[in-house]
Amino acid sequence: MKKIVFATNNLHKLEELRRIVGSRFEVLSLNDIGCHDDIPETADTLEGNALQKARFIKEHYGYDCFADDTGLMVDALGGAPGVFSARYAGPAHDSQANMRLLLSNLRDHSDRKARFVTVIALLINGEEHLFKGTVEGSILSEPDGDGGFGYDPIFLPDEATVSFARMGADEKNAISHRGRATRQLIDFLENL
Repeated sequence: MKKIVFATNNLHKLEELRRIVGSRFEVLSLNDIGCHDDIPETADTLEGNALQKARFIKEHYGYDCFADDTGLMVDALGGAPGVFSARYAGPAHDSQANMRLLLSNLRDHSDRKARFVTVIALLINGEEHLFKGTVEGSILSEPDGDGGFGYDPIFLPDEATVSFARMGADEKNAISHRGRATRQLIDFLENL
């Protein structure tokens, strides 16, 4: 079985991605390769952050790998929180605080349109490749459901009648931004 490193410290993302990939590849975590570094994410785009993380692992650990970055883009907020989604309410990566701040910033807006975007950067055989997945939706007025992670309780995809937080893992992965980007990655790797 082919093995590839996923450059993330986010256990939710790792679990979700391993579920999408299934038995096609063995996805190694940073812990599996002995990486306990705080990988920088200082770019101003999702593509830039994904590439930065993947390049860090290649440069410091020598592995071909992939990394992702995900953002929630809200139309009424000019695309915010965007690249700062995980640290919207501060550097603690506090999902509850992020959701509270987003809902507070949207309280006077009737336009609730938003989208989740995931960009995966793959470094393999000396080449860099990018894969992008998007899901359109809207922001609910209050959290609904306790599954998923991040902004899932307040994001209602256009293709569903319930928030990501109310969906089972397979249902969410079938339409999610990360699921779409990951399927592109899998197709590319299977055709190498």
